[in-house]
Amino acid sequence: MSDLESFRASTRAWLEENCPQPMRAPMTEADICWGGRNWQFQSEEQQIWLERMVARGWTVPRWPTAYGGAGLSGDEDRILAEEMERINARPPLQSFGIWMLGPALLQFGTEEQKRHYLPQIARGEIRWCQGYSEPGAGSDLAGVQTKGVDQGEYFEVSGQKIWTSYADKADWIFCLVRTEPDAPKHKGISFLLFDMASPGVSTKPIQLISGASPFCETFFDAVHVPKDQIVGARGAGWSVAKYLLTHEREMIAGTDSALFGSADLVAEAKAHIGLDSAGRLADPILRAQIADFLVDEAAFEAELEAARAWMRAGKMIGVQSARLKYTGTELNKRRQELLMAVGGLEALAWDSANAADHELASLWLRSKGNSIEGGTSEVMLSILSKGVLELG
Repeated sequence: MSDLESFRASTRAWLEENCPQPMRAPMTEADICWGGRNWQFQSEEQQIWLERMVARGWTVPRWPTAYGGAGLSGDEDRILAEEMERINARPPLQSFGIWMLGPALLQFGTEEQKRHYLPQIARGEIRWCQGYSEPGAGSDLAGVQTKGVDQGEYFEVSGQKIWTSYADKADWIFCLVRTEPDAPKHKGISFLLFDMASPGVSTKPIQLISGASPFCETFFDAVHVPKDQIVGARGAGWSVAKYLLTHEREMIAGTDSALFGSADLVAEAKAHIGLDSAGRLADPILRAQIADFLVDEAAFEAELEAARAWMRAGKMIGVQSARLKYTGTELNKRRQELLMAVGGLEALAWDSANAADHELASLWLRSKGNSIEGGTSEVMLSILSKGVLELG
C-alpha cells in the first residue's frame, strides 16, 4: 500500500468514527459554524465536530503545524476533501480568516503575526470581516479614502466602509487604509488589522431585498491601531489586497458555497413539472434550459477542481480567479432563475413564518448580489480582457 493509499484508509476510518451523524447532512447558510469569541454553537455535535477537527489541524489542513494546521501535502488535502465529501461531512469551520486573511498572512505576515493570528483562526477563536469597499470606492477599490494618520506608535483611523459582510458579528477586521495621502493611489494604502471592539468603531446592518442583513456600513472615528498590526510594508497594502482577492474570488466561485443553496434542480423539476410518456421532463423549453445549464455547470466544476489542484500544488492562479468568480456567480444566478421557473407561483411564497417556505425566493433574490460582491462581473471581465487577452 502506498503512502497516499494508507493516508486515505486512515482518514476514512477516522472520519467514520469521529464525524457526528448530524454533521453528515446538507448545509444551509444557517448551519455554518463561523466561530469567534461570541459564537454560540447550534448543537453539541457542531461543537464536538469542530473540536475534533481542530485537534487534527484539519480546519486548515495545508497550513503548517506551527500555525494550527496539519501540514498536509496537496494530494493529502485532496484526499481529505474527497473522504469528507464521501460521507457528506460538513466543514467544521468557515471563516474569512481561513479563506482570505490566512493566505495573505502566510504570504506577507511577519513570523510574530503568523504565530499570533493563524492558530486563533484555525481554532475558530476570531471571526474576521473585510474592510475594503467604500461608498466612493467600489469598482475602483484603490480609491479608498479611509485614512490612517501617523500618531507615532499608532495610526488614527477615520472613515467609512460599506458592504462589510457580517461586520456586526465580527471580532476583528482586515482593512485597507490610506496612510500615505501624497503617494499615488495604488501606493498609499496600508493593510491594517484591528479589533472591532476598539473605541470609535461602529456598524449599521444593511437590509437586502432578500430580507437578510449580512452586509453593514462600518464607521471609524479616530480608531487607534498599533503599528505592529500592519501586514506587509507601509503603503504597500495594495499588493496584499490583490493577493487576498484571488482567494476571495475562488471562494465565492465555489459551487459548494452555502450561499448557492442545496436544492436539487433536476429533482425539483421532476416534482413540480412531471415527466412525459417518454420519461422526459414534460416542459420541453425548461428541459432544454436545464440540460444546457447542467453541461455548463459540469464544465465549470472541472475547471474549478483544476484550479484547486493547481493551488494545492502551491501555485497561484492569479487573474484566472476573475474567470472563476465570473463564471461561478453567473452560473448560480442562472441556477436560481431556473429553480424559480420550475417552482412557478409556489416558489414566490414569502409571507410565512417558516423560512423553508420561502428559501427558494430568498436565495433567488440573494443571488443577484453574487455578481457584485468580491468584484462585479463587469470588473472581472475587464481584468480578464487586460490580464489574459492583453487588450490594454
